[in-house]
Order: sequence, then C-alpha cells, then structure tokens
Amino acid sequence: MLICIFKFVVFRIFLNHSFMESLLNTTTMHPRDQITLIMLRIYDRVLTTTSGGNISIIDEEENIWITPAGVDKGVLKPSDIVCVKKDGTLVGAHKPSSEYPFHRAIYKRRPDIKAVIHAHPPGIVAFSIVRKVPDTRVLPQVRAVCGAIGYAPYALPGSEALGENIAGEFKEGVSVVIMENHGTVIGGKDISDAYQKFELMEITAKSILYGSRIGTAQLLTDHTIEKHLKRCCNTLPEEDETQPFSAISREKRAELHKIITRACRQGLMLGAYGSVSTRWDGDDFIITPDQISKWDLTPGDMVQIRNGNAEKGKIPDKAVLLHKAIYEHHKDINAIIITQPTYLTAFAITGANFNVRTIPETWIYLQDVQMSELGCQFSEEGALQPVVSADSPVMIIKNECVVVTGNKLLQAFDYLEVAEFSAKSLILSASLGAMIPIEDNEIEELGKVMSRWKNYEWKI
Repeated sequence: MLICIFKFVVFRIFLNHSFMESLLNTTTMHPRDQITLIMLRIYDRVLTTTSGGNISIIDEEENIWITPAGVDKGVLKPSDIVCVKKDGTLVGAHKPSSEYPFHRAIYKRRPDIKAVIHAHPPGIVAFSIVRKVPDTRVLPQVRAVCGAIGYAPYALPGSEALGENIAGEFKEGVSVVIMENHGTVIGGKDISDAYQKFELMEITAKSILYGSRIGTAQLLTDHTIEKHLKRCCNTLPEEDETQPFSAISREKRAELHKIITRACRQGLMLGAYGSVSTRWDGDDFIITPDQISKWDLTPGDMVQIRNGNAEKGKIPDKAVLLHKAIYEHHKDINAIIITQPTYLTAFAITGANFNVRTIPETWIYLQDVQMSELGCQFSEEGALQPVVSADSPVMIIKNECVVVTGNKLLQAFDYLEVAEFSAKSLILSASLGAMIPIEDNEIEELGKVMSRWKNYEWKI
C-alpha cells in the first residue's frame, strides 16, 4: 500500500513540476501524454471536476485518442487514455468518453482541427445557463485568438444530436462553441493551441462577469481591434551571429522561467498572452518569446535583447519595443510584466475606478494605480512610449492589459499579486456596499514608512 502511494505521489510531482516545466513542445509528445498533461492542468486550475470534461487528439492516421469514461480526472494516467482507431477498433483499458460522438463529428467537419477540449469551467458555464456567449471584442488579443463564439442548442449529453449541433457550429468556421446549459467545446491546430483558447475564454468570461459588478464591459469595434493589433506587431533586427549564453544570461533566463511558471499556475498569466522581461546589462534585457505558450516555455526559449538586436534565430514578444522604451527611459526599473489576470482585467474592460486606498500594504506598494486608454503606449507617430514609472509601478490599459514594473523581478511579481488581490477584494466588496477608503491623513502617515517598505531588498 505504501509503495502504491509513493508511486502516485512521485507521478504527480513528475507531472506537475519536472514534466510540465521542462516541456519543449506538446506536439512532440505521444497523444496519450499530451492529453494527460492538459487534463491534469485543467483539473489543477479548478476548471473542471473529477467526472467532468474530456479531451481528444486525432493523429496523422486518423485515430482518435480520448479520455476514458468513469476515470477520476485528478489522477489520470497516460495508460488510461483510449484510442479509437479509424476502423472503430478500441485500444485501451477503458471505454472512451461518452462524449466521443461530438469529438468524431468535429474532426469530420473540420480537418484543420487536430485537438478538442470539452469542459465545464464556471465562467463559461455561467454564460451557457443564461443562453449567452461572451463577446470577445472586449480585448483585441482575445478576438484575434478566439474569434467569434459559436452557440450549440441543447441536446442530450453523449447523443448524436449533440454532436451534430456542435459540429454544425464548427463547420461555420468557429473554434470555440458554448453549449447551451452545458459548457464549452474548443478546437485547435494542436492541443497547446486548444488549451490556450480554452484558458483565454474562461478568463474573459470571468472578467466580463466580475466586471458587471463594478461597471459595464466596453466593446471595441472590429476596426479598432484591427488597427491596434497592427500597431502591436513590433519586432527588432536579429544579431548577425549566435552568441553563447553568459553565466548571468543563464541566471536571468532561469529567473524568468520560474516566475512565469508560478504566474501561470496562479492564474496571473495566460499561455496565449503576456510578456515578462528583466534587465541584465545596461539597456539590454531578456524577454519571453513570441508564438510559444507560456506554459511550455523553457529557460532556453527566452530571447536576449542586446544593443537593440534580438538573439539570432528567435522572435521576441510583440511588446518588445514597449519593454525597450521603458528600460531606456527608467534606469531604476529592472523588470516588467504585462499580463491579463482576471480581476484586473475586469477593471480594464469596464474602465471602473481602481482605488488602491483599501489596506495599508496595497497603497504603500502600488500608490495610485493609473488607468490609460487603449493604445496609450504609442505616440501619434507610432513610436513606443514609456507608460509607467518606478513611482507608479502598475498601470491598467483599458481593453488590453496591466503593466507592472519593479526594481527586481520578484518585486514586480509581488506588485502583480498585490494588485490582483486588491482588485478581487474591491470586486467582491461591491455587493456589500460602497468601499470606504483610507483617509488622507492616514495616507500621509503611511508615506512616512513607505520608503522603508518599498526599498526591501527582494531576492529570487
């Protein structure tokens, strides 16, 4: 018995830490390993239940690998995954999920889709039970990644009719479908793509729901979204030659990887959106890459920016020029995080006032959080502008993101945590009554201890 428990504990540690953190690319793994990894990630993020949800992958031979029926999602193993071969033969120790019919129907209608995720995340389910869909026009990146959302009428779970309803929506070209009184189905070009859409849609749904407590979500026009996304396509020239990693460069890459992994697990960063960087020498810095899920990053994926050039063979995040402008203008800023956590995003999409005068620590760390309009980081000529400062380390950009800075990477991460916790408290308090802020004379007293608190020597 003890040996069995030990093996299980080792398995979960392996899967949740070494396996996840060292993952280079989910598409290089066997389908059963990909499915197990993503299902456990969904379960650990509390986005499905023990019995709820299913995931499938169709391979190059048109065999469908799918989660089994009646197996605890919290202890799923690769050996539990079932293969339904092209000829209908079953391979595996269990029966395939009862929802297999709609997975099969989607693959028949959409050959470009190679992975499907179905689950019952609370935010999306909230929309499904009132028969509405989240409007992705609240955030440009969500619109770009997820597009418009389909809606499948109710049918009995596991039935061919449900499969036809869902597949019919996918046939229209959507990749995300809300199932009436049920949940969501999301398809992707691979499992990582499907998961990024799944995670992004749930955060968006929750941000809209929480935002309704403090204001009204402001929708962007398609023209505004298209214009903004074009302006955000920033890049830098590459270095002529590949440079070896220095000791400090390797150290900084490892620091970034640790913080990003931590942020993803805590829901403070998404696989599909966000960037993190740290200064390493003068105005040179190391930043997250573009086109790789934050969940799947390794230290070696990080991109070094040196003398205004990107590391050879790598593409830095699209926000690289904004990071560069901030570092060049603010010599006391050594770390930057740009992200879309749920509660801060609720303020971003509504434009509601984010009053940080709630508890002493919040005001000491964050001061008065600024809120700016979408595109504030661009000048009229299109150049990037430094939108934050060390004295005001957090800025919310409407309908886009939160920008957090710090003297150290861990300090910036702490500011992000404090800001998100404060945003959550403000939203939760809305149902109780008007928030009563700290008085001006109390703020004055706090100012006397502020420098001592903010100059704490963070280490990572």
